[in-house]
Amino acid sequence: MSKQIPDVTKQGISRLIDLMKDLRDPDGGCPWDIEQNFRTIAPYTIEEAYEVAEAIEKNDLVSLKDELGDLLLQVVYHAQIAKDENLFDFEDIAQAITEKMINRHPHVYGNISHNNIEEQKLAWEELKAKEREKKQGKEEDSVLDGITVGLPAATRAIKLQKRAAKVGFDWPSLSPVIEKIHEEIDELKDVLHPDQQINTSDLHDRAEDELGDVLFSVVNLARHLDIDPEQALRRTNQKFEKRFRVVEKTIKYNGLNINDTSLEYMENIWNSCKR
Repeated sequence: MSKQIPDVTKQGISRLIDLMKDLRDPDGGCPWDIEQNFRTIAPYTIEEAYEVAEAIEKNDLVSLKDELGDLLLQVVYHAQIAKDENLFDFEDIAQAITEKMINRHPHVYGNISHNNIEEQKLAWEELKAKEREKKQGKEEDSVLDGITVGLPAATRAIKLQKRAAKVGFDWPSLSPVIEKIHEEIDELKDVLHPDQQINTSDLHDRAEDELGDVLFSVVNLARHLDIDPEQALRRTNQKFEKRFRVVEKTIKYNGLNINDTSLEYMENIWNSCKR
């Protein structure tokens, strides 16, 4: 027997919570939804967050509404799994984040005042550090404690660098940051030098290590320029995709097969796109 559609007299989040409860119900729910757990749903949660970012990047406000709905569904999904396991529910999640935001905004809900945004950012980080210490039940062993390992690598690199910079471990200007990038590129070149007598496995491991250093240094430059490296790379990805699609269309328009065209021919079209 099929279930009734969630109460149409309810609006917004209440109806969505009821829907997820139905989907997870062992009696007549969706078999796939019933089988899921925190671990199996997590990849979808991450994917939906990226799709929200993509809609914002494209300034697609119609899609943004839909993508935010998909992301909200993920929160409701995790909340229902937790409720099924008698851990917590959606109301607990909403209450917890509300209290956290109140505590982190004493300049709004208290008598604290800041002279500028930088002071506010420092105070915010101090409050977060105290929260982490409370959660761990002890003082932090390192200023790097609590930075999520599962973050995208460039995002985590920025956070590591910012934490280290808080205690003075940072370049004072752009010049040494750029010099460091060149230094790391030179070290990568040394590893890849054709005269190096190293086996393929060792070469790959060392090249990966040195390339990681180059990328970390480039992220550091992005931080000093106040540029989000993930955002910058997404922008370049879009630019590459747009230009390469023009290359493909031009080749097809000329009656050729892209697999049979030379790199030189494709580069000429590419450079025309850039101009």
